[in-house]
Formats: sequence, C-alpha cells, structure tokens
Amino acid sequence: MSAIKNLGLKISFPVFLLLIFFSCDSKKNEAAPFGPNEIISVNYSDIGGELGNYKIVKVTKDSIHLETGITQNKIHKEWKSAIAPQTWKQIISTIDVGTLDKIKSSPSKQSVDGMDETFQIRTRKKYHAYVNSFADTVYYKQLQKLKDQIQNILPQEYQ
Repeated sequence: MSAIKNLGLKISFPVFLLLIFFSCDSKKNEAAPFGPNEIISVNYSDIGGELGNYKIVKVTKDSIHLETGITQNKIHKEWKSAIAPQTWKQIISTIDVGTLDKIKSSPSKQSVDGMDETFQIRTRKKYHAYVNSFADTVYYKQLQKLKDQIQNILPQEYQ
C-alpha cells in the first residue's frame, strides 16, 4: 500500500512543479519590456499672466487629462479621455530619454506677469522637470515636438 502512495506522489509532484514553472515564466516575460528608462507619464503646463491663466495637461499610457481656466474670472474647465497605445507611443517617440538630463531650465516669468511653460517627464528611474526651457536651443526641440503632439490630440476648443 505504501508503494501506491509513493507512486502517486512521484507522478503528481513533477506535474505540480511544471505548472508552477510555466505560470512564473509567463509573468516574467510580460514584465521584460519595462526598463528603468521607460516613460510612465508626461505633464505639460502653461501657467501665469495677469489674469491667472492656466493650462495643465497630464498624459499617461492610457489616458489624457486637461485642466484649463482663468483664476481671476473663476473659469475652470476639465476634459478627460482614454488614449490608444499607438497615440501614447507617438507622443513619447519625440523624447530622447538619454538627453533629458542635459535640458536646461530658465528663470520663472510669473513674477512679472509672464507665462511659465513647464514640462514634467517621469520615467521608472527618474523624475525630470523643466521650466521655460525654450531658451535651450539644443535640446528644447524634443520638448517642442512633445508639446505639438499633445496639442494635436486635444479637442479644438481647448487648444
């Protein structure tokens, strides 16, 4: 009788190990494409001016959220939408993660009733923030393209 119990264990234990192996292996393969330099979110904003104008756009791989308004007139509008994976890829294709640390910011203009243009790019490894970086003639081009890509997916009334 003890031989039957051992035979059952000898057959079921390897099957159990194979099931665990295959289930763990598929999860490992799904996580492989994500690296430390993968972009997980992009924010763009224009804030300032005499009336307190603001436009804040937050984009992730599956959605876009826009807030816009004029503080002095107490006007506030919001818009949200899902985005397709192709749209996300198109937006982030303009960004060279290797040069993000080289982009230079400039001083704020809000103190003299100017507008501040801000970009925030978050990767799994690092958070990058830039204020008025349009003065950086070498590396700003990718941020301008990013801004253009974001503007292209916003509804006409929010551009």
